[in-house]
Amino acid sequence: MVPDLPAFAMDDGFAYRVPEIIAGEISVGSVVRVPLAGRRIRGYVVGVERSAPDIDPRDLKDVRSVASPIPVFRESMLPTLRWAADHYVAPIAKILAKTGPPNLPKLLPPIELPGVPPVSGPVPEVSEKAAGGHPVGTVQILAGAGWSELIRGTITPPVSAGRSVLVIAPTAVEAGRLADRLVGDLGSRVLAVGEKDNAAVTAAWSRAATQSGVVVVGTLRTVWWPVKDLSMIVLVEEDRPGMKERQTPTVAAGALARMRSATEGPHVVLLGRVPGVHIVQDRTPLKRVPGRLWGSVEMVDRTDDPPGEGMFSRRVKVAITATLRREGRVFVFTHRRGYAPAARCVGCRKLRICPACGSRPDSRPFCPRCEAELGLCPECGGCRFEPLGAAVGRVTEELRRMVADGVGDVGSGRRVIVGTERDLVALEPVNLTVVVDADGLVRGTNYRATEEALALLARVAATVRRRAGGRTMVQTADPSHPVYTALRRGDPVPYLSDELMARRRFLLPPCGEVMVVEVEGVEDRTVLDRVLEGSTVFGPARAGDRIRWIVQGHDLRETKERLRATIGRLRDRGCKVRLDVDPREF
Repeated sequence: MVPDLPAFAMDDGFAYRVPEIIAGEISVGSVVRVPLAGRRIRGYVVGVERSAPDIDPRDLKDVRSVASPIPVFRESMLPTLRWAADHYVAPIAKILAKTGPPNLPKLLPPIELPGVPPVSGPVPEVSEKAAGGHPVGTVQILAGAGWSELIRGTITPPVSAGRSVLVIAPTAVEAGRLADRLVGDLGSRVLAVGEKDNAAVTAAWSRAATQSGVVVVGTLRTVWWPVKDLSMIVLVEEDRPGMKERQTPTVAAGALARMRSATEGPHVVLLGRVPGVHIVQDRTPLKRVPGRLWGSVEMVDRTDDPPGEGMFSRRVKVAITATLRREGRVFVFTHRRGYAPAARCVGCRKLRICPACGSRPDSRPFCPRCEAELGLCPECGGCRFEPLGAAVGRVTEELRRMVADGVGDVGSGRRVIVGTERDLVALEPVNLTVVVDADGLVRGTNYRATEEALALLARVAATVRRRAGGRTMVQTADPSHPVYTALRRGDPVPYLSDELMARRRFLLPPCGEVMVVEVEGVEDRTVLDRVLEGSTVFGPARAGDRIRWIVQGHDLRETKERLRATIGRLRDRGCKVRLDVDPREF
């Protein structure tokens, strides 16, 4: 039994005796109450043995009670859960706790499930194998629209065979939309897990854990659920920020789903416009649905703009005016509410790069990653640097000088809308989309910047009405960049292959591993020196009131194992420690 206490010292668990009166209620995954250190605590059963040769049962304390009649995880899930604890350097109790619902689950009476109308899907061979319980692995579907119909066709065979499916979306809003569209054909089989209260989420969890033939539609948290007869996990845009936990343990839905596939057998189906680089690395089969992945894109080169032109080129201003004259709608995209943590020279427009570690710092005189002095621009000797990108407020002000009071946010009802990534979910199709400064995305500060930029710009380009001649205009000072080439062509795969080759040269994920370690409450910068030996280490460097290290290597398993004990000691001293394994940003 592993106590429900998030400490590495509890990882090995403790042995308890099971009284005969409750022996039939306990199995792997059961939540029980046991005595420990003079108090009664909750814990998770990770093993049940009829006898233990090395243990005298008289020396053991009794399990006091079973807290819930439904185990919160299955024995087949244990390899995945232990892998997650090791890979993300987390106490096993914190991982086990993610498998359960917000409240203790109760048995619910089964519901009558409707029939499943036959619908064809894009990957029939995968769907049929999932229906028959045959393992096949992972497949990536590339599609620009009609995702709910594609999902419906993909999951029909396994659901018809009485097996269950998990559908995971990046946000609760998107999960809710998918559930609403699927419920029309599948009725009560659809268990929507969105922005609901704890009681409703717990009821959905209980139903999914005890009844086969259901479709669970939710966000990242549902990837942990012990769904009965799980045959398929569908991930929508798995590389979006919402598909990875921001707090320690920083678990990624895609990585966990693939591990569940390897250990438990469900198929993994990925759906989106731009797959991750790891798809090329793993040689995952690609199925491209006919049609463009996003609308037409026009690059606007700003290097020839005269001084004082402002945030919008003349071509973009003309396009906005013409669209409004035709009673069309315009979406102006800026990638941040503030400025990007990167800068370029005011004189020559070259990106600022740290000569010591290769990072892309802001306008400060020292590198925030390795603290090296940066000095003047190596290209032109300039000393002035400007942030990439622009804030929403500044963009809105300039637009209002062009179109008076017709500018607002997504919910304003105005014909010119200014927004960021978080506004894309609620945005209705428009006639013209303008990206103010795409270089702020492409020239980001981490190794995944170009990959993420392409995926986000593809989402932005998908906001236009294709049948009404809609288009996207992307302002840049580097129109020949490979990301923009892929964006214009509407094909991300060649770019991803080239990006993978670059990652291999520098042992960056998916060809290597990267981890960020931050410690608050300690002044000794050598506190992790011995632990991190054998890995490439950037830092330590100050990050506000924290000290930060970036750790890189081909395989960090040994480093992570050493970190567990050190982190436990630091936390016992009252220090705050945050680990970001496979970080999205530095």
